[in-house]
Amino acid sequence: MTSQSKKLLAFYCCLVASFFLVANVLIPWSVSAKSSNSVKQSAVLFKNLGNHHHPITTNSPQAQRYFDQGLIFVFGFNHAEAVRSFQEATRLDGNCAMCYWGIALALGPNINAPMNPDAVPQAYKAIQKAKHLSAHASPSEQAYIQALSKRYSQQVVSERQSLDLVYANAMGKLSNLYPEDLDAATLFAEAMMDLMPWNYWREDGQPKPETLEVIDTLESVIKRDPNHPGALHYYIHAVEASPTPEKAEKAADQLRSLVPGLGHLVHMPSHIYLRIGRYHDGSIANEHAIAADESYFAQSQVQSLYRGLYYPHNIHFLWQTSSIEGRRTLAIATARKLAAKVSLQQVRKFPLTEMFLPVPLFTLVQFSQWDEILTEPQPTADLQYTQAMWHYARGMAFVAKNQLENAIDEQVSLKKFLNNQKIASLEATGLPATQLIEIADHVLAGKIAQQSGKNEDMIAQFKAATAIQDQLPYMEPPYWYYPVRQSLGTALLQLGQFQEAEAIYREDLRQHPHNGWSLFGLAKSLEAQGKKEEAAKVQKQFEEAWLEADTNLTARL
Repeated sequence: MTSQSKKLLAFYCCLVASFFLVANVLIPWSVSAKSSNSVKQSAVLFKNLGNHHHPITTNSPQAQRYFDQGLIFVFGFNHAEAVRSFQEATRLDGNCAMCYWGIALALGPNINAPMNPDAVPQAYKAIQKAKHLSAHASPSEQAYIQALSKRYSQQVVSERQSLDLVYANAMGKLSNLYPEDLDAATLFAEAMMDLMPWNYWREDGQPKPETLEVIDTLESVIKRDPNHPGALHYYIHAVEASPTPEKAEKAADQLRSLVPGLGHLVHMPSHIYLRIGRYHDGSIANEHAIAADESYFAQSQVQSLYRGLYYPHNIHFLWQTSSIEGRRTLAIATARKLAAKVSLQQVRKFPLTEMFLPVPLFTLVQFSQWDEILTEPQPTADLQYTQAMWHYARGMAFVAKNQLENAIDEQVSLKKFLNNQKIASLEATGLPATQLIEIADHVLAGKIAQQSGKNEDMIAQFKAATAIQDQLPYMEPPYWYYPVRQSLGTALLQLGQFQEAEAIYREDLRQHPHNGWSLFGLAKSLEAQGKKEEAAKVQKQFEEAWLEADTNLTARL
């Protein structure tokens, strides 16, 4: 498997593209621009956003409250709502320099989205207004404003790196000048991360020098304030792709209930839980995150990246963790909810979102719902990736029903998508569709060979699929819906190659700790080798992992 840092960079590129899908609704503040959907509704003070406070110079207690709310939305990556909060603060106190600073901050780039060109003049105007008002601000506020002013130019520039670097350096100096200002340190760490989004770790798993500075800075903040929402959030992102994601387990536990009304912060612990095998906690986090976001949407009609990407991401994550838990009913319902969030119009505008549409099919295969698969309607003609996976799912169903001729027909149809220009073009959007179809082809071929008694071909096909899966770009949840090593392990068990099966299951458990699917197979492989004591221990681990499951694995293996 390639390094997590390289894969995370690929994931960032996907999110960059996601940004442009909704770029036209990310500019909710404008003095002279026409009103947009984002400004028609006045900002409100939301509940359950924690108690983080950054005192500013203002004669309005209400403006202070909106400023604090804006900052927590920045920390929680709901930047459009942050702008609206800061805007309301300026309405309440037109002389509040830091309120204009907040607008400029929220309009800037972050690790999940580059700077929208349409935001450049607005951010510049806001920070210039802040500078104009800064004579009445405190020295530390003046330093904040001066630092952020270095991030923006009056005109759009094709390459922002130099501006963002100057800003990061300025925030580093500010943090050193005011070492007790934990928000300054946190924003400095974020500014450093923005210079290398999702690319904090080298090929050998070692951190970049800049990453070490980010981690040291955030750990210093968390040591002094274990409840700092921004530091906890950024720390999870900084270490989740490292060889030791468990370093952020305490931070994840701390963040999970800290800001219960901000869905993304509620969701964030699941990034660590997924990597360390706390799948049920991941499910709980995302159930709560979905509920928090839906409550927020009932109060705010702002159309933004947050609604278009972060909310579906929570649903996608819940599908992943509930699938690993063996919770068939929840996984299927969540998969269908996710797919329902993606319209054909959206896919045509932004092809990457097609990745969500086959998720119900994958889930039905995962839980052996063969009859239901065969009742699924064929996707529309221009959804070619989804069509390919429809043929894959049908082929898997026909194999399970021992209708091999039909299964082979579906595989023939599936293969036609391998040399398809439209499928290949999805690569540029961040969806490795050709590789995924290759995996599907090998898995289906392996299942057909398994049912046909062609043992060598069966093993070869599953190994080929596993090799491709190991090279997939990073994505959370992963692009392919389950570790193919589980199928390889099952095949080896079937052939009586118990020691080899044990090795395969152990490798999968190294990559996906405590997952019940592989614990079950590992227990079977150990039992078959006469390792009764060890098998009993693993069986107990499986039973603990499978506590919430509503599916039986006996028939599967």
